[in-house]
Amino acid sequence: MDLSLYRGKRVLVTGHTGFKGTWLCKMLVNAGAIVTGYSLDPPTEPNLFSISGLDLQMKSIIADIRDFDRLKAVFAEAQPEIVLHLAAQPIVRESYKDPRYTYETNVMGTVNLMECVRLNPCVKSVLNVTTDKVYKNNEWCWGYREDEPLDGFDPYSNSKSCSELVTHSYINSFFADRDIAVSTARAGNVIGGGDFASDRIIPDCVRAMKAGEKIGVRNPYSTRPYQHVLEPLAVYLTIAAKQYEDKQYAGFYNVGPDDCDCVTTGNLVDLFCKHWGDGAEWINQAEANAPHEANFLKLDCSKIKSVFGWKPRWNIDECMKYTTRFYKAWLAGEDIPAEMDREIKEFLEG
Repeated sequence: MDLSLYRGKRVLVTGHTGFKGTWLCKMLVNAGAIVTGYSLDPPTEPNLFSISGLDLQMKSIIADIRDFDRLKAVFAEAQPEIVLHLAAQPIVRESYKDPRYTYETNVMGTVNLMECVRLNPCVKSVLNVTTDKVYKNNEWCWGYREDEPLDGFDPYSNSKSCSELVTHSYINSFFADRDIAVSTARAGNVIGGGDFASDRIIPDCVRAMKAGEKIGVRNPYSTRPYQHVLEPLAVYLTIAAKQYEDKQYAGFYNVGPDDCDCVTTGNLVDLFCKHWGDGAEWINQAEANAPHEANFLKLDCSKIKSVFGWKPRWNIDECMKYTTRFYKAWLAGEDIPAEMDREIKEFLEG
C-alpha cells in the first residue's frame, strides 16, 4: 500500500485524540505528512493519544467541533490540502443519555467542517467518516449497498445519517464546480489496541482481564462486521489520496470485512479468550431493558473492492492476535509507539 502522496502534504484530522483518530495520525506522521489535529481532550483515561507520543510529532489543537469560529481560525492557519473528518460523539448508549449533544456534535459539527472547507480553496480532498449504522436497518441477511435509504434508528446512528446528508448537500450546492473532491466512508465496528472507551466489547474484555474477572457480555448474539482498526484507516487514506489526484474517485463508500468475519459478539469474545490465554472466560450478562441496538447489520463492500481493488488484509483471528498483543504490551509497560509502528508496518507490507 503506497502512502507516498502524503509526504509533505498538509492534512487536517478532526477527532485526532480518539481511538481511530490517533491510529490515523500515526499512519500519516509515519508517511511524512504535516498533520494538524482538531479535537476535544482524549475521551478516556488511559487513552491512546497520550501514550502514542504523537503530541511531539504533530500540531494538536484541543477545541470543540461545535465552535465554528475556532475551527475557522484553525483552517485559516493550517491551510490544509486534505481533510479527514472523524470528530463525533460515537457511542450509541451515550446518544440515548444526551441526544442533543450527539446531534450538535455529529450534525452541526459536520456543517461547521463543510463550511470551513467551502471558505478555504486550499482544500482539495475531504473525507467524512460516518458509520455502517447510517442505513435504515431492516435486519436482513444481506449487506447494505451505498444507495440504500439512510435512516439510523437511535440518536447516534440517525445523527450520522444526517451528517451524510449534510455532506451530500454541500457537494451538490457548493463543490460540484470546484477543484475539490468530497467523499464519505461508512465503516463497520473496529477493534484493535488502544481503545479504552466505555460500552465497547474489547475494552470491556481488557478491563476484566486487568481486574482478574470474567468478561461480562451484554449482547452475545448480536452479529457485527468486525475489522481491525487499520483496515478502514488504510481505505480512508486511499480514498483521500486517489480523489486528490482525480475527482472521479469521489463518492460514498462502504468499508467492512468479508462475510466470514461478521461474527456474534460471543464469538468475538471467544477469540479474545483464545488469544489472551491465562484462563480468560466470559459470562452472559444480557440486559432485559437495554436501549435498542440492531441485532444484525453488515455491509456490501463490492463498490470499494471494484473501484480500488481493495480487500481486507487481516481476518478476524489475525485482528484478535494483534489486538491482544497490543494490550498485553501496554499492561507490561512496553514501548507503545514502537508497537504501533510495528503493527502499521506489518499491515501495510501485507
